[in-house]
Amino acid sequence: MKKNITRLLAWIAIWSAGILLAMPAAGAQKPGGKLNVIFILSDDHRYDFMGFTGKVPGLETPNMDKMAREGAHCPNAFVTTSLCSPSRASILTGLYSHVHKVVDNDAPADSSLIYFPAYLQKGGYQTAFVGKWHMGHGDDEPRPGFDHWVSFKGQGQYYNPTLNVDGKQVVYGDSAYITDVLTRHALDWLQNRKKDKPFFLYLSHKAVHAEFLPSPRHRGRYAGQPINYPPTMYPPETEPFNYKSITAPTPTEQVLAKARRTQYRYESVPNWVKAQRGSWHGVDFMYNGDIAFDDFYRRYLETLLGIDESIGQVLDYLRANDLLKNTVVFYMGDNGFSFGEHGLIDKRHAYEESMKVPLLVYGPGIVRAAPVKELIQNIDIAPTILDMAGVPIPAYLQGRSFFPLLQGKKVDDWRKMIFYEYYWERPFPQTPSMHAVRTDRYKFIRYQGIWDTNEFFDLEADPWEANNLIADPAYQDKIREMNEALFDWLEKTNGLAIPLKPTLYPRPGADWKYGNTY
Repeated sequence: MKKNITRLLAWIAIWSAGILLAMPAAGAQKPGGKLNVIFILSDDHRYDFMGFTGKVPGLETPNMDKMAREGAHCPNAFVTTSLCSPSRASILTGLYSHVHKVVDNDAPADSSLIYFPAYLQKGGYQTAFVGKWHMGHGDDEPRPGFDHWVSFKGQGQYYNPTLNVDGKQVVYGDSAYITDVLTRHALDWLQNRKKDKPFFLYLSHKAVHAEFLPSPRHRGRYAGQPINYPPTMYPPETEPFNYKSITAPTPTEQVLAKARRTQYRYESVPNWVKAQRGSWHGVDFMYNGDIAFDDFYRRYLETLLGIDESIGQVLDYLRANDLLKNTVVFYMGDNGFSFGEHGLIDKRHAYEESMKVPLLVYGPGIVRAAPVKELIQNIDIAPTILDMAGVPIPAYLQGRSFFPLLQGKKVDDWRKMIFYEYYWERPFPQTPSMHAVRTDRYKFIRYQGIWDTNEFFDLEADPWEANNLIADPAYQDKIREMNEALFDWLEKTNGLAIPLKPTLYPRPGADWKYGNTY
């Protein structure tokens, strides 16, 4: 009997020690627990325009820098479609564009779509949406999945906005600035929420969408800021004294020399890219010639400062209210943006500056302070947040939780390639339908419906995507392999039919400097 009692006490001691060893560190959340989550989304913020990347000397984003330094920076985060509505729909549904069918900024969202915050509600969360919806159609009516709703119609406006607050129209004046107004609504909801329930806040900013309008306090901050023009902004053989442009500055010999050093092979650039230089989304006639490239660039930087301040205010609130120990904050852009690369501005295309986005995740004691270099896409946001909340992840979601990666765990079967799709839009006919496949080193871009060349890049040797290797004999096996992977993905996800919708509206004015109209 005594021997049995001794054995029982020993087992209890071992079992207790195991429990203690398995317990999370102080301030950390148990796996599957009810973490609070804040998801902050900006518009048109490219992946490298943050202070800590060093891309733009003098750009100050201290709060983004803090998230990257003390949390996880995901340098290989991509969207499945680089356009506002399709990307936002993929974030909210965890589905590819050809599956949720919000393929452009006008396509309606089917009423059968389920937005992931609805699953959080069922899991006991209180949820709020604050900001730009712009997905499916242009109205501002509350959408399912959110207990609290603050939004506006379409793209909204930077100054003196009109908001829909839980179904009631609220008009702001006195030069109220949209980024500040939305941040205030977010903080008010955090302050007044039910304190006995976990929460999810989706703070969706209008900024930094064109046309860029900074807060009055930031206006002029970067006037005179030197601009480091990308080496693919101008054809390398361009003669400065022969170059004619309405909106881009005449290239200096130093700028052209940089293109030559980069070995920019302009003869291998698709014709549609060359033609777009003189269009609405090209550096030579951007926005029908309404604004010079340099002014456009500097206003973008100034508008971005308001986003960084918003992040800082949210982090300050969490810190002041002792919420950082069980709250994770995401910051992400809905798509990238070009500033002269390949002679383009805007997004839509499959070049790096368009399809790659900033993604920062901050959660002291929950998220490891280290970069996450795996390939991540916007379809992964929904399953990751559900995973953090301990809510079951629906099997139909096409993304995957990267919460284990954020915790520093190794995931051997993580994806080795990502897929991209964009479908031609009648209002912007300069950019064709396209698909792309990207690995950690190579990218294959396939254009649909035009008589032109496809593209293939070795990103390790050519990060500027200046040397199209589509005809290089050394890469034909790799190109064939990636093309097969593309069509295998499309077939498995029912994406072989291009989604079409009726449109009958021209874009007013001359879209091309040579006088063609649409």
